[in-house]
Amino acid sequence: MQYAPPLPTRPNVLLVDDDIELVDMFRDYLERDGFNVTSCHDGLSGVEAALTGQHDIAVLDVMMQGLDGFQALLKIRASSAIPVIMLTARGDDADRISGLEHGADDYVPKPCSPRELAARLRAILKRPKGKEGQTGQTITVGTLTLWPGQRRAEDDGQLLELTSTEFSLLEVLARHAGRPVSKPQLSEEAIGRPLARFDRSIDVHIHSIRNKLKPCADGRSRIQTVIRKGYLLMAE
Repeated sequence: MQYAPPLPTRPNVLLVDDDIELVDMFRDYLERDGFNVTSCHDGLSGVEAALTGQHDIAVLDVMMQGLDGFQALLKIRASSAIPVIMLTARGDDADRISGLEHGADDYVPKPCSPRELAARLRAILKRPKGKEGQTGQTITVGTLTLWPGQRRAEDDGQLLELTSTEFSLLEVLARHAGRPVSKPQLSEEAIGRPLARFDRSIDVHIHSIRNKLKPCADGRSRIQTVIRKGYLLMAE
């Protein structure tokens, strides 16, 4: 079996799924592929583990007994911005959209191959992480200011509570402020994977970002949909 080159450091992945056999399969592959893996088999234990601060990313299964994946995600998001990938039923668009609306960074439909999961993990983990004192190049668009090095954004002086994926999308739009950015480009640059056919994840994330940004003075959304061209962040 061919494995991808290891990441610079071994990221700590938290797998939360009540399918023990599936988790063991994922663990075996991911550990060979350069990850450290911790597993939990119920939602409550998964939330507790995710909030320890010891993991770089979490993978939550939607369908679990007791506390399901959506409920676990809400509890995690109440106090943590750890990147989260949801495992959803293949073909269940409602689960995928619901996960993104609840603050998930991405989703992987089940059944999925360990290789696909590893690729999604790598795409998210390759994003820069905020570090204290690291500012990078500040991006300012009207009242919106982003500090990519810190993964921090403010709108009119107010901190924006963004998921990792939302920040990445907003950063791409801000770097192209005043110009439309296609959904395939947003997917490649912000999410780190090609846009799949019928994939609505970009639209759901953009809807969430729109709700977090203050509207223009005339009441219009700061992010405009440009038919057949993508999304545009208003320059003023």
